[in-house]
Amino acid sequence: MDFFCFSHFYFGFCPQVELELRAQVRRFIELTGHLPHHMDGHQHVHVLPEPGLHNCPWVPAHLHTFYMEVEKDALDSIPVFKHYGIRWPDVYLGLSTMGQNMSVSSLQRALKQALGTRTSSTISRRAPDLHQPVITAELMVHPGYPSHPDEGGCGEGPDDFSQSTEREHELNMLRSPSVLELYCQEGVQLCGFRDL
Repeated sequence: MDFFCFSHFYFGFCPQVELELRAQVRRFIELTGHLPHHMDGHQHVHVLPEPGLHNCPWVPAHLHTFYMEVEKDALDSIPVFKHYGIRWPDVYLGLSTMGQNMSVSSLQRALKQALGTRTSSTISRRAPDLHQPVITAELMVHPGYPSHPDEGGCGEGPDDFSQSTEREHELNMLRSPSVLELYCQEGVQLCGFRDL
């Protein structure tokens, strides 16, 4: 994977940004002895579109427009990702289940919608028994605790998103026995990127 060539080609990164990215990866290798298992992009540049996102009446209009722009960017990225050998999940979830929109029912709806849209030609691998397809899915979440208004934010102070109580709501939902039960019912196996 040459993420740096991809970044320069697709996003027009200036040479200083490319040098910084390369330096961070070199430092990671120095500290761990191996390449990173994955790299996330800022502002969702690394995502696939979320199936069924256009059918989410609970998403406010101004956010719906933003989500559709993210989806378009993701679709535009696919040929570039393929060209540079960059892997991505079969399914991406999270725009329709962020913050207060995260519930067992919204996660279940998003999972069913996403899994229902996958066909054998879009699934990356097969399970060892060859009867059930293995589908990789990434759930975007922002669990945690709200930032203090006077701390953080890279010198600018924390933004509204980092101070939001919705982060704690996501944290509590992700630790909920109901969500873990949903994963069992849907055959979801949690794993890290290094396991893929």
